[in-house]
Amino acid sequence: MAATAVRYLRSVGAPVGTDVYEALPAPVLRAVGEDERPPVGAGEFRRVLGHFASGVTVVTAVDADGPAGFACQSFASLSLEPPLVVFMVGRASTTWPRIARAGRFCVNVLGETQGELCRGFAVSGADKFAGVSYRPAPVTGAPLLDGVAAWIDCTVQAVHTGGDHLVVVGRVEALDADEQCAPLLFHRGRFGRLDV
Repeated sequence: MAATAVRYLRSVGAPVGTDVYEALPAPVLRAVGEDERPPVGAGEFRRVLGHFASGVTVVTAVDADGPAGFACQSFASLSLEPPLVVFMVGRASTTWPRIARAGRFCVNVLGETQGELCRGFAVSGADKFAGVSYRPAPVTGAPLLDGVAAWIDCTVQAVHTGGDHLVVVGRVEALDADEQCAPLLFHRGRFGRLDV
């Protein structure tokens, strides 16, 4: 699996880290038989998992064509030593190949007033950066959006397959937060605020 991720990163021109980690044993895989049905339908899956409230991020990068980014709800911390984060992106994403080629990205944790900004980055085929203020992240130069609650500047560490998504592991190079800015939340298909 790790070798596959490295080959993928190299195939899209992404720099590959020199750190070597001991690989885990390969998982036992099997094909789904023709007579097997998925255990749950997609609609039911979305409905139930929509009860899990999460933050909302915009993952950004810069390649030869300029800035690129997409809205991402599936983001989490992964490891303290080394500092790693993870996000998931659909295999059909047209933005992901640009981020993979860059080999670096910035995760922008959106603030509670940035719902419209999130919607702008959730569409496909539009100029997502039109009218959006940002500056270069300190290490990677990826777009760091103005007004975010926090940001995490990363290099691509590994990419794994996960069904119809890719699981991207990033090594944290720099990060910071605005302690006065509350995060934007997403729950059951709607944006919300943290009420403490």
